[in-house]
Amino acid sequence: MITIEKAYEIVLQNAYQLETEKVIFTNSLGCILAEDIKSDIEMPPFDKSAMDGYACRKQDVNNTLEIIEVIPAGKTPEKEIGTNQCAKIMTGAPIPKGADFVVKVESTEETENKFVKVISKVGKDNISYKGEDVKTGQLVLNKGIEIKPEHIAVFASVGYTDVLVGKQPKVGIISTGDELVEPNKEPSVSQIRNSNAYQLIAQVKSCGAIPYYYGIADDTPEDTYDKLSSALSESNIVLLTGGVSMGAFDFVPDVMKKAGVEILFDSIAVKPGKPTTFGIAGKKFCYGLPGNPVSSFIQFELLVKPLIYKLMHRTVNPLEFQLPMGIDFSRRTTDRKAYLPVYIENSQVFPVDYHGSAHLHALTLAHGVISIEIGKELIKKGELVHVRQI
Repeated sequence: MITIEKAYEIVLQNAYQLETEKVIFTNSLGCILAEDIKSDIEMPPFDKSAMDGYACRKQDVNNTLEIIEVIPAGKTPEKEIGTNQCAKIMTGAPIPKGADFVVKVESTEETENKFVKVISKVGKDNISYKGEDVKTGQLVLNKGIEIKPEHIAVFASVGYTDVLVGKQPKVGIISTGDELVEPNKEPSVSQIRNSNAYQLIAQVKSCGAIPYYYGIADDTPEDTYDKLSSALSESNIVLLTGGVSMGAFDFVPDVMKKAGVEILFDSIAVKPGKPTTFGIAGKKFCYGLPGNPVSSFIQFELLVKPLIYKLMHRTVNPLEFQLPMGIDFSRRTTDRKAYLPVYIENSQVFPVDYHGSAHLHALTLAHGVISIEIGKELIKKGELVHVRQI
């Protein structure tokens, strides 16, 4: 067995970045930005009002002010503000020459003869100044980020309508086992519905990659080989679930080798996920993931997702933070690094009700997982643990 850290190192040592492509910015959501973005303008592009109110000279705010102009957003001011004068101004409109203060409308009272006076205490100037948010040429987005809705708005604001992104990897997914039936089928007494494939499809989509499902392979080397060969020819990454342990029908590693995959590891000192297998076939990647759903879920998060992100040019690391354990927790065996589903309550960490790697429902109760190092038997209440969000 190798450590999970060594397995991670092997995966990324063999990873590379796919080529890039240009997409319309409105279609870039979920993609990975492949170049730095700089602003071509200052933001705001002019001094503008942050409130609906009255633009005047600060020294005149306690006087009765004559309204000499109305300035809606999008209109250029025509008059200069002089002593005891103001312009009625809308949020986002340019500040007129001579004004250095905006009194918000809630603090004023306007008379019928186009005069206004302040009736409550005023505070800040309520002006957004030219370039205070972003300067021309300033870096506004770093390459390697996953593009989210707020980034779409930034693209629009700096006129970046054709976005350079990493190409989305194609991920082939194969389930193995005669005990599996698809979700729309009624399982017999010895069968279960196939949840792993659809869990992995969703995980692949959540990474911004493109899943392709090749169905359930029969418990025969021939059918498994046929599906794996097709997937390797059409995908960047292939995920097989089940058939990687030591049972009589666990022949996935041998089939991987027959299909031209060089096995780089096939046993990890981790729980769950010990029999996780990884190999390469030229520029293609192949994983044999355990059949138990929690195992496949966690090993995808630990070892598959980083590869997908590398192919897509992503550099953001998973969110991890430290919190105190809410109870004492002990385990019987310590020869493998363990990942335990946990929930957070009152800023403390508690294990979910978890019966092992087949207990799929446990993940729906979890906010994240904590790692327990090899050799560590007891986590005491109040001890800080690393929580990895899932």
